[in-house]
Amino acid sequence: MNATPAAARPLNILAVFAHPDDEGFGAGGTLAMLVRRGHRVTLICATNGDVGEISDPQLASPDNLWQVRQEELRAAMRVTGISDLRFLNYRDSGMDGTDDNRHPASLCQADAERVAGQLLAVMQERAPDLVLTHDPTGGYGHPDHIAISSHTRAALGRWAASGAKPPLLYYICFPRSFFQQTWRKMLELGIKPPFGSDDVADMGTPDEEVTTTKPIGEFLELKKESLNCHRTQIDPNGAFFQLPTEFVDELMSTEYYALAPAPNGQPQTDILAELR
Repeated sequence: MNATPAAARPLNILAVFAHPDDEGFGAGGTLAMLVRRGHRVTLICATNGDVGEISDPQLASPDNLWQVRQEELRAAMRVTGISDLRFLNYRDSGMDGTDDNRHPASLCQADAERVAGQLLAVMQERAPDLVLTHDPTGGYGHPDHIAISSHTRAALGRWAASGAKPPLLYYICFPRSFFQQTWRKMLELGIKPPFGSDDVADMGTPDEEVTTTKPIGEFLELKKESLNCHRTQIDPNGAFFQLPTEFVDELMSTEYYALAPAPNGQPQTDILAELR
């Protein structure tokens, strides 16, 4: 695949995430950049974030959180500029080992063939040039991140098996050094990290697996504005938001990806790195 002609024309991009707000921190700047460069972005959200934490009880209740989080994502996408937003409407599976993992309506309990079929139908409709999704580890091990990454790969495999030309697949990464740097800064400032030293050692994507590093400083303010739409998920007293603004802005100004092998083993060219 030749990167230059593809990058010179409007691309069709499919971004597949597990929950409302997953798109923001890891890929929010890239998504805003793609839209403003004239590329066509479709965003799929697999669950409605039903069991996420509620930062302020005045914003939502456990009963209506799923509706509130859908509206928050719609507001965030208006900021980012993405008009093609689709929900698969599975229930949030919660963190690993919780009762929510076993809820019959949760993504973790969904029939794998059915989910892959839903994704395949969108791929057939949109014919994406590239697909963005969670990496196979789920970033920090969230079951829904792992599940939707697996279902996306399965859909791509089915598409390739039909003889269609597969898109490039990019995993959205949080390098291990990212988590370790954040953990050290919190300790330095006397902030209690949300994860321990044993956890942080293996959290995230190994740095050597990151293929694409994208500075997105030009779109940082848009990224932050979009993230701020997810009000129920932003705890101003949380450990991350206790960090200095300059440090957080520096972390958020770079986004990371791993270009995955094509489902049929075709050679790949890093289109995302070529986009400016």
